[in-house]
Amino acid sequence: MRLVTLMAIGLIAVPAATFAQTDEIQVYDAEIEEPGVFNVMVHTNFTPVGRTTPDFPGAIIPNDSVNGTAEWAYGVTPWFEQGLYLPVYSLYSAGRGATLNGFKLRELFVRPHAHDHTFFYGVNFEFSVNAHYWESRRITSEIRPIAGVHLHRVDLIYNPIVDTNYTRGPGNLEYVPAGRVAYNLNDKWAIAGEEYDDFGPLRHFAPLNEQFHEIWAVVDHNSKFLNVETGVGIGLTAGSDKLTFKLMLSRDLNSRRQP
Repeated sequence: MRLVTLMAIGLIAVPAATFAQTDEIQVYDAEIEEPGVFNVMVHTNFTPVGRTTPDFPGAIIPNDSVNGTAEWAYGVTPWFEQGLYLPVYSLYSAGRGATLNGFKLRELFVRPHAHDHTFFYGVNFEFSVNAHYWESRRITSEIRPIAGVHLHRVDLIYNPIVDTNYTRGPGNLEYVPAGRVAYNLNDKWAIAGEEYDDFGPLRHFAPLNEQFHEIWAVVDHNSKFLNVETGVGIGLTAGSDKLTFKLMLSRDLNSRRQP
């Protein structure tokens, strides 16, 4: 807890706001890999009907873009997972084609064995190194608290995320929360509704038509060979992408470490 607190203070000390690009569209549920297990998840997001102007001069244009990342995870302890997004990339964007957009480190701290508890929680820290066309600043970060409940077959999860690019003051932390309501049909299949938002800086939210709000219909399928999450998102405001598809494929790369 002392380490988590110090990391949070360090991120909040000198933050500012920036619109994030779409390399990962996911609500965190505080479940992590068991100690000694490596996992890889490939994220792919396609925006056939998106914003047609860049979020800052020279930025990748969301419309028609295909963005993604390979997320590598390693279970360190029952309450800590180390992650690396490498590379963050665009398979295509208008005027640029395929690009490498940077990489991210993440440290995920959770209640151990979250799946076995009615109430679960955690916090994730991400540290990003970005290409100049991916974010407006070279270095950005994210603090993602995690809170949720398992109610028999229903999961309710909220991630009140804040982003920073390490300029100006705490009031410019950008509020970009995500939420999920899921119904588990069985231990292999689940259906869910998700929402992803960007309200703008905490000191003064952006006008509604400039905010980013998307609602998603999502399907999950888990198996011993491959876990799949896919969905379609619809934008609700002028500042949102109107239509986005996501696909997440993940699997463990090794077995649990023997004691």
